[in-house]
Amino acid sequence: MRIGDAVVHVLSDGEFRSDGGGVFGLVPRVLWEKHVDVDAFNRVPLALNCLLIISQGRRILVDTGYGNKLSAKQIEQCGLKRDRGLVSELALQGVQPEEIDIVVNTHLHSDHCGGNTVWREGMLQPTFPNAEYWVQRAEWAEASYPNERTRATYLPENLVPIKDQLRLLNGDTWITSEVRCLVSRGHTRSHQSVTIQSRGQYAIYMGEVAPLTLGLERLVWIAAFDGEPFESLETRRKLRDWALDHDAVVFFNHDARCAIGKLRLEGGRYRVDPLPME
Repeated sequence: MRIGDAVVHVLSDGEFRSDGGGVFGLVPRVLWEKHVDVDAFNRVPLALNCLLIISQGRRILVDTGYGNKLSAKQIEQCGLKRDRGLVSELALQGVQPEEIDIVVNTHLHSDHCGGNTVWREGMLQPTFPNAEYWVQRAEWAEASYPNERTRATYLPENLVPIKDQLRLLNGDTWITSEVRCLVSRGHTRSHQSVTIQSRGQYAIYMGEVAPLTLGLERLVWIAAFDGEPFESLETRRKLRDWALDHDAVVFFNHDARCAIGKLRLEGGRYRVDPLPME
């Protein structure tokens, strides 16, 4: 897909399952189960959609999925399934790991940065050896000193090996003149989304601001995983309005049915229309 002069590919690191109560928070199951499949363990399917953006000669990877370091028990627990995985998806686009210039982590939960590192030659190493890893400074600090709530997802094996390739950001930051990291607080205090604007066309990778289309169609359907739910609400409102005003393409990182869509307002209600994968 082209957004002006930028080329964007959606890459899949597979699909996993997560508890419906975690995904939909305070929303009763009788409401949300109408919109998603749910298994016998009350789990709903979630995609691991990452982006490859090629802009002004830079190859930019946004999020890295779970990676390949999970144990058999962990794979069973989260119901992870994949056909290829992120590195193989990159190869289909003719890109090798050493050719990635920048890795942007929207945040450092393990389903977004597990692919940062890989076992190679008997030790953990960066999966993308020539890339800078771009993370918000406050997000890195929180991941480095997790608390009882976050220590199960802020994992040292995804973080420590990339220290020598790390670039810490202090707020909104342009990667190229077309691509920007945009702080979008709520899921975590320093979560960041990624916007693209080129030749009058716009796009946004929401990350966990709205991981599903339902997050833009129903602002208050906020996950229990969000650390700052009231911030999430206002961030969603702001980015929903931005996407509508700019007729932006929206990329959803966890939606198993709709990875790409466009927002419309009809009869006072917001709807996301799916777009084809190109």
